[in-house]
Amino acid sequence: MHDLLKRIGHRLVTAVYPPGCIACGAAVQDPFGLCATCWAQAGFITGVACDSCGTPLPGHSDGVEHCDTCLRDPPVWSRGRAVLTYEETGKRLILALKHGDRTELARPMGKWLATAGRDLIRPDTLIAPIPLHRLRLLRRRYNQAALLGHALALHTGAEHLPMLLRRTKATPCQNGRDRAARYANLNGALEVRATHCLVPQGRSVLLVDDVMTSGATLTAASRAVLQAGAARVDVLVVARVANDG
Repeated sequence: MHDLLKRIGHRLVTAVYPPGCIACGAAVQDPFGLCATCWAQAGFITGVACDSCGTPLPGHSDGVEHCDTCLRDPPVWSRGRAVLTYEETGKRLILALKHGDRTELARPMGKWLATAGRDLIRPDTLIAPIPLHRLRLLRRRYNQAALLGHALALHTGAEHLPMLLRRTKATPCQNGRDRAARYANLNGALEVRATHCLVPQGRSVLLVDDVMTSGATLTAASRAVLQAGAARVDVLVVARVANDG
């Protein structure tokens, strides 16, 4: 009876307030959905992609592929996945989540992450979001990566530990820096909290973030959890900025 009343209530609400596209506000059938136009421009990565960083690759393949960048300089983590490319709809959604107080966007993004990263979830997987420095967290009031990690955990049942990592210093913005400068900027900037230093030992850690550009932040985080004894590290992001691979 309770479920029936709940369904009736939901139908009444949607009849009065039809759900809107999460990107543009146009009418859609289901809550937290995208309209046809925004879906077409979202850049969901559904074809061949680099097994290490998630960047989309041309052509077709029946095996594991890697982009040129990851072949030249293999990442310290094992495998990486991304939901969509960081352009058009994808970029608008990321910026809205990150800087526009659109925290509700973590809900559909968590579902997308669960689909894109389904082969990265193991029985012992520990989800760890990339942290913000405390000063930036005070200004923003929330960590978008932690919201994504929480949503992903709800869809997968994997353990989520949002406070596993911490930023040891307030690094300058990465915008405008080349690959080498980005890595130098993040060197030593992340560590496993002393209170959780034993948690990653022997486990698979899945690092979650909103965007991967050069991979510098995820590299620093991967090194930190590997040094803490993690058996392996994989990475999962909502959006992937195109690299030169």
